[in-house]
Amino acid sequence: MEIIQGTTHRAFSVSDPSCVGEARRHVAHLSRTLGFDDVLAGQAAIVVNELGNNLCRHAQQGQLWIATRSGDAPELEILSIDEGPGIADLPQAMRDGYSTGGTPGTGLGAVERLSADFDIHSEPGKGTVVLARFRPATTQAAQQRAFRVSVMAVPAPGETVCGDAWALALDGQRAALLVADGLGHGVRAAEASQAAVAVFLKQPFGDIKAGLEDAHAALRMTRGAAVTCVQLDGEAGTLLAAGAGNVAIRLVSGVYNRSVLVQHGTVGVQMRQVQDIRMDWPAHAMVVCHSDGLQSRWPPEAVTALLGRDPGLAVAVLVRDYGRGRDDVTVLIVRRTE
Repeated sequence: MEIIQGTTHRAFSVSDPSCVGEARRHVAHLSRTLGFDDVLAGQAAIVVNELGNNLCRHAQQGQLWIATRSGDAPELEILSIDEGPGIADLPQAMRDGYSTGGTPGTGLGAVERLSADFDIHSEPGKGTVVLARFRPATTQAAQQRAFRVSVMAVPAPGETVCGDAWALALDGQRAALLVADGLGHGVRAAEASQAAVAVFLKQPFGDIKAGLEDAHAALRMTRGAAVTCVQLDGEAGTLLAAGAGNVAIRLVSGVYNRSVLVQHGTVGVQMRQVQDIRMDWPAHAMVVCHSDGLQSRWPPEAVTALLGRDPGLAVAVLVRDYGRGRDDVTVLIVRRTE
């Protein structure tokens, strides 16, 4: 069984080259904490430099979002996100030598070659998202997972600690996940959500109702949290969920859009008898679980064009376009590997 957890994404607004330097230094620090060798750390630095400089030259409201993730394949994730103008011809932009800014034009091609995972999505007039991940060559086993997973957790404006927390367990064709949203913001909210994660990690594939009851007892000394747990069976094509509060679950595909309704309440404060929900999980549908820092009524069309792509693109598009901008936000997406 593999347990995956991650750090909060740190956002760098990129308006001039000095902002790129700050992001590059942060990537160097994270590379050291992950134990990257000099070559891999240098490759990550080149990529953050290329993406950041592209944002400075071409983008509106450009940001770099950077985080690490633990598991059997510890990794560094860099997301470049902007709100326009977008790239009219992506295949041309990916070719070495292409440039609209008088530069050598090797940026995006170099980013793709240096990254363990790379994907890009752009809509003219709306913006571009570029995803790059780095892992040591000895941990490329992430490609063998039965599921593709991506998560973004971003603190509320003015906070350095995210009041949301998440964790994921993978065991062959099974996956179990939890997303918790501590009441309020900051350190005390994080204490509540992390307490829910600690309970989940003891038995991620245990009885889902009993697990939520255990979390209710463990969180009584905290301010409480909205908590949703999900167990997925890829072989059987089923989803089992239980929760209390406003952490939402949706199954989305080009022909399927269904919300999973969990009960009201606050784990650790007031919760009715837990009811679980079981439903089919179509092979082509992604599971989206998110805290209420994301608008609840985002349209499924926002991500249907990205169903077969790295789920990190869909996560970034949802946070960029439908994040409320005044709360912690966590979005976790799981889909089956094709």
